[in-house]
Amino acid sequence: MELLKIVKHLEAKLHGPLPGKKGQILMAPQPLDEARFANHDVKNARRGAVMILLYMSKGGCMVPFIKRPEYEGNHSGQVSFPGGKWEEEDIDLKETALRETEEEIGVDKKQITVIGKMSNLYIPPSNFLVTPYIGFSEKTPMFRPDPREVSRIIHSDFSALMDKKNIKETSFELASGFQLRAPYFDIEKEVVWGATAMILGELMAIWQS
Repeated sequence: MELLKIVKHLEAKLHGPLPGKKGQILMAPQPLDEARFANHDVKNARRGAVMILLYMSKGGCMVPFIKRPEYEGNHSGQVSFPGGKWEEEDIDLKETALRETEEEIGVDKKQITVIGKMSNLYIPPSNFLVTPYIGFSEKTPMFRPDPREVSRIIHSDFSALMDKKNIKETSFELASGFQLRAPYFDIEKEVVWGATAMILGELMAIWQS
């Protein structure tokens, strides 16, 4: 798929009503944690933002994900979009997404044009309310991952993310020992599930609407 055609389509859709929960729930773990969608429970949540970065590569459109290093924490070893928590020096959450993208994968924020944002998603285990932004770069960025925060960068073709054939389902065991079933995206032999998959679920709903 051509980058600018994808950008034009998404930009138009982002200015209309968003699917929100209807899109996110498509990739939500089961049993469903309704706390993700209870707005009254997120007043004291920490704010954060992630970046869905579209970029040109060999005539196609790609999206980078990061795999977190193994550590003692809720998201150890998981695959996510570049992003992180809002800092006081950030003008807004869009700036948070741009700054974190530059810090984590080394892409100059001046190279990224932000076209809009998607619906907020609450992540109960870490008490984060995350805002996903969509941006693009017409040039192939020079990726320089921060080894403290990124064990590897995973590059996926945008068309693969929109292909339902890459959606599978399996069981997951949480650190608490609790087991659940969840759909996931099979991206470059990596399991992408949880909040990142739910964000992709809304992106897919936006794209196909």
